[in-house]
Amino acid sequence: MKRRDFFKKSVGAGIAAGAAYSLGGYNNLWASPSSPESYDMVAVMGGEPDAMFDKGISALGGITNFVKKGQTVVVKPNIGWDRVPEVAANTNPLLVKRIIEHCIKAGASKVYVLDHTCHNWVKTYKNSGIEKAAKAAGARIVPADTENYYQEITVPGASILKKTKVHELILESDVLINVPILKHHSSTKMTASMKNLMGVVWDRKYWHSNNLHQCIADYATFEKKPALNIIDCYRVMMRNGPQGVSVSDSVKMKAQIISTDMLAADTAAASMLKKSPKQIDYIPLASKMGIGRMDIENLNIHRIKM
Repeated sequence: MKRRDFFKKSVGAGIAAGAAYSLGGYNNLWASPSSPESYDMVAVMGGEPDAMFDKGISALGGITNFVKKGQTVVVKPNIGWDRVPEVAANTNPLLVKRIIEHCIKAGASKVYVLDHTCHNWVKTYKNSGIEKAAKAAGARIVPADTENYYQEITVPGASILKKTKVHELILESDVLINVPILKHHSSTKMTASMKNLMGVVWDRKYWHSNNLHQCIADYATFEKKPALNIIDCYRVMMRNGPQGVSVSDSVKMKAQIISTDMLAADTAAASMLKKSPKQIDYIPLASKMGIGRMDIENLNIHRIKM
């Protein structure tokens, strides 16, 4: 199967079945002649969120390729909404927990978890299941609901978003790990890696009032980029995003996309929502700004079926 067909064919099978996506072409994946460091992306299907991450990060040579002993790490899930995990409005807590466990095992001195929530942060952190999971793994849950936590930065390469206020822990940490959930969004059609970074800034109203798609692309040029992007596609909200109405809005895809290139990851993720990447305006805008790659058919993608 050609690389470009991987996501297209998997999406069609999953939507038709209303269950986990089926994929072909997995023979000898682990016998690939490419070394782990050469993979542009890892796509995993068919397992639970934590087990898929174990497989995916192993294929990239392990978390120690991204987190070193003594470093401070911020894990940034989507925790925007006061919803239970089954609604798929927030990142799956099992995935968040396992990522933290890997970071702790690698010797991270501190692991923080935060998001600038849309609903009350105390309720959202709790009811999403992420607070409990993160604490159990050894992370520190921190709020992001007060402007005092944010520092103004400049974005030199920006077209519109010349300045914005970023959570101080993002600026002070050694490693940022971006863990969005893939889902439909009423304003941008899709939210994944790049849009998830709106959860680290304070002044989102400005973004919404001044060409949201361009602001998303602009911020992606900021020098403090995620070291790793892990898109949670275990259960994907197909409509009524970003917060959802009920469990019926989502489809269980049991998938995960991992890449250092957030544009490539989002390009791949778009097809899982049955969208062309060009339909998600911030994706081609980001491509023009040189943020990453849209040509996933030319990338070295390692596919794992569990």
